[in-house]
Amino acid sequence: MKRFLARPQPRPSPRLVLMAGAGGVLAIACLGLMTDRAQMPLLMAPFGASCVLLFAVPGSPLSQPANVVGGHVLSTLVGLLLRLALPDAWWAVALAVGAAIALMTALRVTHPPAGADPLVVFAADPGFHFLLFPVTSGAVALVAIAAAFHRLSGTAYPAETR
Repeated sequence: MKRFLARPQPRPSPRLVLMAGAGGVLAIACLGLMTDRAQMPLLMAPFGASCVLLFAVPGSPLSQPANVVGGHVLSTLVGLLLRLALPDAWWAVALAVGAAIALMTALRVTHPPAGADPLVVFAADPGFHFLLFPVTSGAVALVAIAAAFHRLSGTAYPAETR
């Protein structure tokens, strides 16, 4: 039981705690303001989870721009295609999530929050425009906001490639 309760993450500094929270506030506020001003949707629930990775662990491979944008676009596309091809049933949603995970893994654009995108697609039943607004445009904006935020805060983002 002890292994299930262990927390392998190192204790965060107070600065990291504050910066992670501030980054999330800033990113979602910017997307919300842009949505309001441009009258184009740029927000969806999985972006909140993307902010956790972008601002709390920006050096993680799962937080890198290709993963954030690629993961969301690929997972949403899988959801849209399978929503067209399959009935609105629990097993179809499960298949869409599994296919999205497998494709993200195969293409090396794994981004855990994007695993929720097929769930959003099946719940909302949007058209293919959803892939552009809010998914692609919102994911690109999140990465741009994170890059600017981390540059101003002195944190390396995106991570250096080897």
